[in-house]
Amino acid sequence: MCGIVAYLGEQEALPIVLKGLKRLEYRGYDSAGVALIKDNNLLVYKKKGKVTELEGYLTDKITTGSIGMGHTRWATHGEPNDINAHPHYSSDGRLALIHNGIIENYASIKQELLRKGHLFEGQTDSEVFIHFIEQIQKENQCSLFEAVRVALNEVVGAYAIVVMCADDPNQLLAARKSSPLVIGIGKDRKEFWLASDATPIIEYTNEVVYLEDQQIAVMQKGNLEIKDIGNVVNTPYVQYLDLTLDAIEKGGFDSFMLKEIFEQPESVLNCLRGRLIADQNHLQLGGISQYADKLLNAKRIIILGCGTSWHAGLVAEYIFEELARIPVEVEYASEFRYRNPVIYADDAVIAISQSGETADTLAAIGLAKSKGATIFGVCNVVGSSISRATHEGAYTHAGPEIGVASTKAFTAQVTVLLMMALMIAKKRGTVSDSQFSELLYELESVPEKIAKTLKTNALVEDIAKIYKNASNMIYAGRGFNFPVALEGALKLKEISYIHAEGYPAAEMKHGPIALIDEEMPVVFIAIKDSSYEKIVSNMQEIKARRGRVIAIVNEGDTFIATIADHVIEIPSTYEILTPLLTVIPLQLLAYHIAVMRGCNVDQPRNLAKSVTVE
Repeated sequence: MCGIVAYLGEQEALPIVLKGLKRLEYRGYDSAGVALIKDNNLLVYKKKGKVTELEGYLTDKITTGSIGMGHTRWATHGEPNDINAHPHYSSDGRLALIHNGIIENYASIKQELLRKGHLFEGQTDSEVFIHFIEQIQKENQCSLFEAVRVALNEVVGAYAIVVMCADDPNQLLAARKSSPLVIGIGKDRKEFWLASDATPIIEYTNEVVYLEDQQIAVMQKGNLEIKDIGNVVNTPYVQYLDLTLDAIEKGGFDSFMLKEIFEQPESVLNCLRGRLIADQNHLQLGGISQYADKLLNAKRIIILGCGTSWHAGLVAEYIFEELARIPVEVEYASEFRYRNPVIYADDAVIAISQSGETADTLAAIGLAKSKGATIFGVCNVVGSSISRATHEGAYTHAGPEIGVASTKAFTAQVTVLLMMALMIAKKRGTVSDSQFSELLYELESVPEKIAKTLKTNALVEDIAKIYKNASNMIYAGRGFNFPVALEGALKLKEISYIHAEGYPAAEMKHGPIALIDEEMPVVFIAIKDSSYEKIVSNMQEIKARRGRVIAIVNEGDTFIATIADHVIEIPSTYEILTPLLTVIPLQLLAYHIAVMRGCNVDQPRNLAKSVTVE
């Protein structure tokens, strides 16, 4: 959840750290802070609020030095304020720590430290963590590395940490478990950059090491050493980043979210590229080959996800059952591990996560693997924890998604899941050759149709002006587009703070229709599919009660225009592909309403992009 940045080298550390924090602010923006070492003194500056608040606070402070680290926080333990902000330092002021994660046994550790005379300023588990390291070093007269190693063997929970010591201004220590941490490597290892993801690093180097769980890295100018918490030396595996600086900039758009909405023709195309060639009748996901038979012969598919990824999984449930005729269950990853689920060794589990670091999903993967199930991952970030924890999987190749509210991640995930279902259906013989070929051609045309759908932007903005002050909204869809209704409602809630709910349209009369009056806008996904007549009837039920109707329809649908207050036309496509188009106007509607309400669409309140804590 929180963002970690650190630097060790020859340059001034603070500008690098601050720029990195701004790139990671989507991970949390309750408070921010930095630590520097100058003349063997530890300088810690931190401030409630966003990184810009910290920058202002630093204007009259001593900020020089070639080693430093910074943190932008999404609060877990302790309210957002100056004291609970990171970095945290030891009681003697010689050690500093930044931490992403949760230490579950911090309370018992804190009680023991209090008995030994430690005093605490704030309420965070992270402050306890650095005092614990300090106490271990004091009692054992050991190196900082050894103190950190011993501490990590005692703490329970998730962590990505960086530790600095004023007595050794040429060394950074870092470690991780269940929270991401990336090390950027400079020429001849004379410089190192650390971050929660690669976005702060790509400007400086494309050589990185992704720390594995329970590894500790010791960085000194000219040297990188990695050991596990058992003190066994591990050889660093250096990877090369396939990422450009342009991909993490706004590119002339007012926000990352709007940029990412408009990137969807390209991101879906990149998802298809090299995998689908319609005129050759070719469809192949290279990441799913060794275990393809497990998916092909599965008695059941379990799909795991959270938030938008869960909605993509719901769409995939319809797709897999329609095409491959395999029963599918879609589970909230956050609930899966706690309800003693029934899992069989012949189950295939598909775990979906944009970041590939979602803590709930990783925990659910661990449970499913322990029962012998085969796990497939669908994620966006190369080298992420989920991509390493699963047996096989497919990257979405959507490019960096900086906006906290997912947009292009959803369409890319649905695209990958659709290709998986098609590939399995072809091998199982549950689609005919002609159906398979037609779907390939139609899927290949989707990026162009998304681009056409994006031309509704001005119309959607006009509609947003009418409903920007609504207190509640309902979204309704049927079949493949019921999950899209859920996703549309989530987007509105996330960024505009308007209460919204998504329903299967037929369920309106089983309770929610009691909410309808002239003040209640209802968004219907009313494309011409197998349930068209039914959803028209549902729409008329709303109009009979004076509800306001916004309808997503196919081009040329003049009938619904006589019923609805507003219609947004999208190109026609096969029913199974419609979620890739119908979601676009809903993303735009949420975006424009939020902007008109003065909301920060990239950094909505109380949210963070990558949920790496439970």
